Amino acid sequence: MVSVIMEVVGNLANKLGIIIILVFFLSRIGVFKKLILKKVISSYERILLVLIFGGIGILGTYFGVPIMGSIANSRIIAVMIAGILGGPVVGIGAGLIAGIHRWVINIGGFTAVACGISTVIQGGIGGYLHRRVGNKTINYRYPLAAVIVAEMLEMAMILLLASPLSRAIEVVKIIFIPMTVINSIGMVVSILFINNIFGEQEKTAAMNAQLALNIANKTLPFLRKGLNTLSAAKATKIIRGMTGIDGVSITDTKKVLSFYGSINTTLVTDRPIENPAVLDVIITGENNIVSTTGPDGREQTIIAVPLKERNIIVGSLVLFKAGRGSIGWVEEELALGLAQLFSTQLELSKIEEQSRLLAKAELKALQAQINPHFLFNALNTIVSYCRSSPGTARKLLIDLGDILRNNLGHYGENIDLYTEIKNIKSYLNIEKARFGSRLNVKFQIQEGINCHIPPLLLQPLVENSIKHGLAPKEDGGTVVIGVTASEGGIHIYVQDDGVGFDISSILTQEESSGSYKKIGLRNIDKRLKNLYGNDYGLKIESREGEGTRISMLIPDHSEGYVPMAAEEVIG
Repeated sequence: MVSVIMEVVGNLANKLGIIIILVFFLSRIGVFKKLILKKVISSYERILLVLIFGGIGILGTYFGVPIMGSIANSRIIAVMIAGILGGPVVGIGAGLIAGIHRWVINIGGFTAVACGISTVIQGGIGGYLHRRVGNKTINYRYPLAAVIVAEMLEMAMILLLASPLSRAIEVVKIIFIPMTVINSIGMVVSILFINNIFGEQEKTAAMNAQLALNIANKTLPFLRKGLNTLSAAKATKIIRGMTGIDGVSITDTKKVLSFYGSINTTLVTDRPIENPAVLDVIITGENNIVSTTGPDGREQTIIAVPLKERNIIVGSLVLFKAGRGSIGWVEEELALGLAQLFSTQLELSKIEEQSRLLAKAELKALQAQINPHFLFNALNTIVSYCRSSPGTARKLLIDLGDILRNNLGHYGENIDLYTEIKNIKSYLNIEKARFGSRLNVKFQIQEGINCHIPPLLLQPLVENSIKHGLAPKEDGGTVVIGVTASEGGIHIYVQDDGVGFDISSILTQEESSGSYKKIGLRNIDKRLKNLYGNDYGLKIESREGEGTRISMLIPDHSEGYVPMAAEEVIG
């Protein structure tokens, strides 16, 4: 018996090599890669996956080893991978094709029905695993365990349905170990090939993040002047030149501002928008990927994403590629990243326009301190994470967008404390990425407190604590942001255990001293006094080598109520 089992193992291993080679070459095909990496696949693409893996499953039957009227085979690998990649529908579909073939052709005699049914179930098991792995790197332990369970189930089906039972028992004794061992190895190797696709995806994501930042850097001088024909023309030319996309268009909500590319399209510069997919994006604010036919009769695929200012749609960015279904995950992520960065740049253009209308010199001086300095530091931090941790880079970009929207979206009107705290958390996420374990932050906020405060009030204080208090210390330190109810209003303070400084006349020195720290504190002090009176300026306590505490009193409570935790620690 042992010699027979070893012979079956050897023969099945030889046959498995053909399946593995087929899966390897399949994993190298560009179209197949795009299909695997898509987050949502169409009905047509599901059918394609069913046919591909159902066909491989049939080959697994033909490449099997005949044993006493049954077949030791590797059919399970194809149908389970179909389910893992495409979900239950694809897995069961591939299982039906391979299983019905096994039953109808009656290859393997008396076990045909049992093996056909178990093949469908195996595809369903793969579909269950899809819900656990989705579009990400697959932990090989799950498929490996699933293969073992599925093989045990198949043996049970043979014992239950095949007749005579004595013959079924003999077959199971011979094929169970070879099929379990060889198919487990085959599944692990196949998963390695597929994981390589996801690995390439992560590398591409990092490159896309870097590319988007480079494009944003080059388009910044133009888009900061607003969304118009000239800035759009410059931006589309830069995008096309740096990405190799077949066509790029930028629109406002009514007409095409610019198109640049080698593909024929109905989006013509200075003409009304006629493309239904682009119009739908402008109306709904949802991204749109559509395959269509151009004016020249050739197939093309477009992705259109909205451009926004303060969550209001002001236009769209459209990327074109020749061929049906030619826009995949790579192009989609690039378009989304560019749209987010462009939206931020457009908001910056509004900020510049608004800043020219500001009557208060202190607010302009404060913005001059925060925006460029922090923006470029943040971009440098994000760039450093693009290759090592694309996911972190993406999260930091979102935080940066939130900061710019909140910090630069208010001119004169007060904002509620909860919004300011939320903005500070986004700011601290970026600073934490820069300083790592050297920076600890605590929020000590009395529950149930909320009030309205001037914009850009707390963040400069937090930035000063980090930049001038903790950064010079080799081991960093802790910043505490506190809010408590007190007599006459709400008491707000920012405290650090940093290096401290000499506070003598810091709020009265002239701006010619060149210290941003002094300019920032002086502006906040003046703004508080202008709003609430001379008794409501900044209170500064600092000792060199021990730290600094800066506090203020906001005299008026807000309407409304926002409950907040008594203490929250950002690690």
